[in-house]
Amino acid sequence: MSQSHNASVAAAPPPQVAAIALEAPATDRGTRTRAGSAWFGLCTAALLAVVLIIFMLQNTGSVQVNFLGMSGSLPLALALLIAAVGAAMLTMVVGTVRIAQLRRLSRHRRELDQRR
Repeated sequence: MSQSHNASVAAAPPPQVAAIALEAPATDRGTRTRAGSAWFGLCTAALLAVVLIIFMLQNTGSVQVNFLGMSGSLPLALALLIAAVGAAMLTMVVGTVRIAQLRRLSRHRRELDQRR
């Protein structure tokens, strides 16, 4: 029985796959442009700056900070801002190193492909 079942499965035609539309659905919105993206980015940055200013104005209390043997007092908002900028810079350094590694690997692979 298993031989006749296998034979009928092997002789069956492959199932038909529905075609998938490759075009995006039409919308009423316009296309994205670099100027539009830049405008959105500027508006977002301006709103974030306003939020940051409000945060700094509300957190003016002085705090004691110790770092690598240095000691001092400064407003809480400024201490947090310095810490956030430091973390962002560290993230950028790590990202830059990784991008350099990937570019070097890509260039090496491209050179190997050209030799073949």
